[in-house]
Amino acid sequence: MNVRVFLFACLVPMALWAQGFSGLGTDAEGFAVPQPAPRFDFPVDHGPHPDYRIEWWYLTANLEGPDGKAYGLQWTLFRTALAPGEAAGWQSPQVWFAHAAVTTPDQHLATERFARGGIGQAGVQAEPFRAWIDEWALEGPDLDRLSLTAQGPNFGYVIALDAQGPLVFHGDAGFSVKSPEGQASYYYSQPFFDIKGVLSLPQGDVAVTGSAWLDREWSSQPLSETQVGWDWFSLSFDGGDKLMGFQLRQMGGSEYTSATWIEPDGATTAYADGAFDAVPVTVSDVGGRNVPTTWQVTLPARGVDVTVRALNPQAWMGLTIPYWEGPVTVGGSHAGVGYLEMTGYE
Repeated sequence: MNVRVFLFACLVPMALWAQGFSGLGTDAEGFAVPQPAPRFDFPVDHGPHPDYRIEWWYLTANLEGPDGKAYGLQWTLFRTALAPGEAAGWQSPQVWFAHAAVTTPDQHLATERFARGGIGQAGVQAEPFRAWIDEWALEGPDLDRLSLTAQGPNFGYVIALDAQGPLVFHGDAGFSVKSPEGQASYYYSQPFFDIKGVLSLPQGDVAVTGSAWLDREWSSQPLSETQVGWDWFSLSFDGGDKLMGFQLRQMGGSEYTSATWIEPDGATTAYADGAFDAVPVTVSDVGGRNVPTTWQVTLPARGVDVTVRALNPQAWMGLTIPYWEGPVTVGGSHAGVGYLEMTGYE
């Protein structure tokens, strides 16, 4: 265990480790809680919200090399708070960590970073936009034009992003309910990025182009205590439509679902619990874990009945907080590509 991992483990209470991702189902006492009918203020809301316990800036991308080979890319900066609010220097209650990954059909490379808030190691500023941890950065004059860098022990990337559409808001105008008990987050996305750049891989540099999707989400208790994990899909169809859908798995085997249909011009339709369905088709052995890597995904209201397949079933993020994350292909009623994230399969 390196020094930063050790410090992170000491700083974050064990109760928060129990469910991963900073205890998303633990009690939010003392922190702000999302409320219905949010009023977003941009660019301020692209920055951090220290009165809320957990927050992320989450980018995934489907890429292609000059020879047509498929690649996936992930870059995520997480903020978690030990107490509400902010303070200067070492008194800051904010803890930052970040994940970066590149996936190919036969490789999955991942790494992580940790930092304390208040001392310049990591943070986010809204204008001009900059999210950073050490030398990793997602930055630009605004959220529509960005550059992205990350470097791991055996891979890295330098990427440019250019948004071709508007921000979209999930749930009820950005108020995204996550459970029957009403736990919720504020959740919006920029799913219209064109992306190009260079991946530095063990076998050499690869020029890539493709599309990317940025998620912004913050809350203090987005899950209920009875939820044990989630399966999250971001799918981009060849016709220009997009679908974000997730199911949160409950103890006892039921699921709570939500979805957003996104039209090519950015118009959205939200679908409440029960409209979206995702059923495992193939389960793979991923390092001794049984992980679904082929899914049948349906949204009958939009005529969606697709098979979603992992580009690389072994895309396990074997980091301090482990989960599965990787690019997928889509076939059936709609064709396309996307990304899949799955937690709770430890």
